[in-house]
Amino acid sequence: MFTSDDGRLMVRCFSQNGDEFADYDLSVLTMAPGLRDALTAAFVKRTAPGAGLTSLRSTESNYSSLVQFDRYLRTLPWPPREVAHLTPEHIDGFYETRKHLFTAVRGEISDLKQLLIRTEGISSTLAGRLAAPLPPKPSAEPKESYSRTEFKRIADAARGDLRAAAQRIRENRDLLRRYRQGEIEVGDDRLLAERLELLDWVDRFGDVPRKRRESGRDAGTDVPLRWISRHGHGSAPEVVSWLHLTAQELAAGVILLGVLTGENPDVIFKVPAAHHRADGYTGRAGTTIVDLVKPRRGPRAYMNLALSQVPDWISIPDQPEEMTTRDELHTPFGLYTLLHELTARSRALAGGNLLLVGYCASGGREQGRGLRPINRTSGLIGDRASAWGLWMDEPDDDGKPVPLTLTLSLLRLTYIELHQKPVAHTEKTAATQYLLRNRGNVTEYRKVVAAALTEEAAKARARGSVSVMSADDVERTRTDPEAVAAEHGIDPVILKKMIAGELDTVMTSCTDNKNSPHAPSGTPCPASFMLCLDCECARALPRHLPIQVLVHDRLSERREQMDVLQWARRFAGPLARLADLLAEADEAAVADARRDATDADRSLVERFLNRELDLR
Repeated sequence: MFTSDDGRLMVRCFSQNGDEFADYDLSVLTMAPGLRDALTAAFVKRTAPGAGLTSLRSTESNYSSLVQFDRYLRTLPWPPREVAHLTPEHIDGFYETRKHLFTAVRGEISDLKQLLIRTEGISSTLAGRLAAPLPPKPSAEPKESYSRTEFKRIADAARGDLRAAAQRIRENRDLLRRYRQGEIEVGDDRLLAERLELLDWVDRFGDVPRKRRESGRDAGTDVPLRWISRHGHGSAPEVVSWLHLTAQELAAGVILLGVLTGENPDVIFKVPAAHHRADGYTGRAGTTIVDLVKPRRGPRAYMNLALSQVPDWISIPDQPEEMTTRDELHTPFGLYTLLHELTARSRALAGGNLLLVGYCASGGREQGRGLRPINRTSGLIGDRASAWGLWMDEPDDDGKPVPLTLTLSLLRLTYIELHQKPVAHTEKTAATQYLLRNRGNVTEYRKVVAAALTEEAAKARARGSVSVMSADDVERTRTDPEAVAAEHGIDPVILKKMIAGELDTVMTSCTDNKNSPHAPSGTPCPASFMLCLDCECARALPRHLPIQVLVHDRLSERREQMDVLQWARRFAGPLARLADLLAEADEAAVADARRDATDADRSLVERFLNRELDLR
């Protein structure tokens, strides 16, 4: 507690990790001095280290509740002047004036009780009232998650902002590098010379050159030199953005982190830049592990988040060939490493260990402009929906389009809904606090899933299974290849290559790669190897059984790991065909194949199912 330069009584509170603080003005309290001093002392105790408040949000909540209680006391004909004058009726009266706020008032009463418990001199009657339970908790308001198409539109818009930012910053960094190494001849090009000088200045100081204005409306403030805008270089925020992310682009990064991880908003804003590369920079699937803190979890507040390079199934485009070098923004690992790269210089100038650091053109009286971490209270997240022109799928009752409301909490709800799994909380919390409150039509959804399963299985059975060569057929090729080839409708030369393993396509062999039903005659087949399961050119040999078993088992496991409707549309048909193939083999052979599968087999299957073998 301290007194500010202008005589205000302030209490400074720090976040749990000590990297942030906030000052709370207790001089705004209008209650009598005796009562004010006692409640101020209680507030100091409540916000002291080890008192149970672990974030600035919780200290802000306690401060707000105290101010609201002061405003209520001010309306009374005879407000209390000492702590001993406080009665249970004051608590009940405060609740009555605030109960229209539903869920908020319960938190305010809880905060107020915690303050009064720590207040010296309260009466025994009031102490008994404070020990009573809180008012009944109102039923949680239902929420409606985004549809999958809305979810993807949000993600695509965020990716668009970040791709443009990455291109801009990388190009300007390369330009600055070449300038500093003397590779650029400026000559008489004044604008180029000015641009290069500005780039150098922005890189060194994170701002544009400024001067102090001596008169006028902005007297006493530092303003950009006039030639910067007059010569067409742009405003100060535009020039700084040549090498640093803007606050709006940071908001896009926050939103995409929410889409790809489903983490709590507070956690996302505090994602650190320090990390551990679990992949050891081996060039294989990248994995970064970062340490996170979710204070509400108490003893389990500290946790690790693994950000992998495997694309989330939601992010995979319907047309796989659309996935090119832009894939970095389709994986949590790619997004994190890109943000780490783009904010590296900003972080070096601003200091600290938070990932999401960029240039904020304004920040109020306390912070002002400059390089700093994005603030969750800035309103930037909600503004992105209108800036991107996002609309809901369903129009209103009059058929007019409805603007989409963008919040991190709804992104988290949608992620949990689509993945059907908890994220940094228990399964019970996921079910009761998230999925139960989601107004999605579960019954209708189940009908859609059942219909998709039935349809895909029917397609698989209608097309029939791939032709199978038995072990006896393979053995007979040693003595009578022409007869076996005739029985299976293939050329003896092709049969010989099949037996030698020269024509394998993961789960089968291909008899005619240049005359497949998936490409013009005479051209190589571009189809995924998954489509071999219903291709007339495919033949299954006994040696393929271990791979078929492994793929069958992995597809079954993925049913528990991803949205069931998406699974049904992508994998129900292949699984049905594989089940038919395995049914043609005896149970002992299938069991032996599952047991005898090698590490090489497992590695091939993982690469296959991760789409590493597909043409792009």
